[in-house]
Amino acid sequence: MSDHAIADLPSLKRQGLFPCETEIARRLSQSERRWRAVARVLEPEGLPKIDQVMGGRYWPAVVAFFDKRYSIIDVRDRPGNNPPVLSAASGGEDGEERWDAA
Repeated sequence: MSDHAIADLPSLKRQGLFPCETEIARRLSQSERRWRAVARVLEPEGLPKIDQVMGGRYWPAVVAFFDKRYSIIDVRDRPGNNPPVLSAASGGEDGEERWDAA
């Protein structure tokens, strides 16, 4: 794709949640031709299809597809990411400290 053709593409802001295939290819560092071939292979595996009403793939679902494919989970869902809840019984806030507690 020429620099002039890239300049004619809608801005990222205007692409919104349903970017065109050219923009998806760009975001995934693929040529448009390569992306179209890859998309045909990945759609049966769950890659979101082009929404006929909106005219593009729902971008957050595309990201979620690849996150799932590569076993990436949301950091908020990782075990141990939540701070412990302290209570008086555990020697936490407003309770007596217990140095012998396990």
